[in-house]
Amino acid sequence: MIILPDHASPVVPVHRRSRLLEPDRRATPATPRAIDLAIGERCEGPIFTTTAGERLDRHGAGRIVRRIARRAGLAKKIGPHTLRHAFITAALDAGVPLRDVQEAASHADPRTTMRYDRARVSLDRHATYIVSAYIAGAAR
Repeated sequence: MIILPDHASPVVPVHRRSRLLEPDRRATPATPRAIDLAIGERCEGPIFTTTAGERLDRHGAGRIVRRIARRAGLAKKIGPHTLRHAFITAALDAGVPLRDVQEAASHADPRTTMRYDRARVSLDRHATYIVSAYIAGAAR
């Protein structure tokens, strides 16, 4: 079980492609509980394992996501990247700054993050429209 002092914010180190990412991202309140449930009594090894106790690979994670989507009755094909896309799009729609979403998605280039923004076709959010509205308001 992860035990933290009352004043501490949990920080979860993340390993990606054989390197440790900077553990500077604060965990949400539910994260330590979810990790506790996933690891049980284990003190080392991977967080997510197969029924045989092996490390869960990306293909296994994809199968789990697709199975849950089918059980939920979703007709559209859903995979892990769909969830990633939904997270990034929702964050941008919620007004999270592009730089913060870029960091959360581990994108090196902000243009990569901007490609996920499905709402870009909205004129209300287009930079030219916003600047035009600003200038028109200042001219009054």
